[in-house]
Amino acid sequence: MGVSRQQAIQNRQLIIDAAEKLFRERGVDAVGLTELTKAAGFTQGGFYNHFESKDALVAAVMDKAMENGASRLIEAIEQSKTMGLDPIKRQIDWYLSPDHRSNIESGCPVSTFVGDVRRLSAEARKSYAEGLAFNLDCLAGAFDGANKKERRKKAISVLSQLVGTLTLSRAVVEADPELADEILKDGRRQLLLALADD
Repeated sequence: MGVSRQQAIQNRQLIIDAAEKLFRERGVDAVGLTELTKAAGFTQGGFYNHFESKDALVAAVMDKAMENGASRLIEAIEQSKTMGLDPIKRQIDWYLSPDHRSNIESGCPVSTFVGDVRRLSAEARKSYAEGLAFNLDCLAGAFDGANKKERRKKAISVLSQLVGTLTLSRAVVEADPELADEILKDGRRQLLLALADD
């Protein structure tokens, strides 16, 4: 007897969730299909009932991660406005915090997958690029000012600095925690100073 349509959807989601966790922790290339299916509680045959290849799974993971990240960003911006806080400053404080640095499992997918994306399939790279563009649009919309082009430039600059700072801090946090903290602290300070000068 086969599984119901609802069960098939749930099974597919279990595989995506398990894969996202492993990909975030160790990188896409470091995770093999055997390990992935075992983590999801399926056989390799069961995997192929849902995905034609690992590349197809990676694309599905990227879609999910980028959609969830965008939803969290929209929510954070709206929450900041409701609280009467500057959404950009609040985003900087959260993004460049020790908590976010250690939250690889559910932190911003833009920074988490930045090192992997160039080696992924065209479909996964497209999902990442679309998610990145959407994040930039959200950030641009959170800046004050009528000039849409200038707001977009600011969003690109801020997001690039956020991702670079966080990525560098994560890269050295185990080897040199002091340096990792210094990178976060000074990166946050420089971004906030640049915003104050605008």
